[in-house]
Amino acid sequence: MRLTVRGKNIDVTDALKQYVTKRVGKIEKYFDIPVTAQVMMTVSKDRHIVEVTVPLDGILLRGEEETGDMYASIDLVVDKLEKQIEKYKTRIARQLRQGDARTWPEPAAGGIPEPLVVKTKRFAMKPMSVEEAIMQMNLIGHDFFVFRNADTEQVNAIYRRKDGNYGLIEPDV
Repeated sequence: MRLTVRGKNIDVTDALKQYVTKRVGKIEKYFDIPVTAQVMMTVSKDRHIVEVTVPLDGILLRGEEETGDMYASIDLVVDKLEKQIEKYKTRIARQLRQGDARTWPEPAAGGIPEPLVVKTKRFAMKPMSVEEAIMQMNLIGHDFFVFRNADTEQVNAIYRRKDGNYGLIEPDV
């Protein structure tokens, strides 16, 4: 397993790096392909936050945990990832086998500045079914997910509704 371990407001010691390698390395047993993972450890006041992202052939596993102890956060995030993998194991295995898988604005009238775009994300959008998009959204722990619909070849968005169901946004062409 290839690991990239980074720290924000924390020195990543050899002991921490070894612990991350040992614990996060456990998820490699679930896959037949080489796995890479990015681990970001952040300390903010008394909060120790660990984020782990594992990109896999069009699938993104992501977990984040926060406790008062960095080692406990690492343990919890690995447990969370293992639960995600177990929950979606057959779907993930099938997809892997099939290979699916700036600047300050001018103030507006009235002197109040327009909201800023402070972050831009770019990602490959492989065609997927609505069910795959829901699975992917749940894997990364977000409330919405933008994807290319395999049936229509159009960009769609899926979102989690307050009643626990899902909504699908399709463009009206």
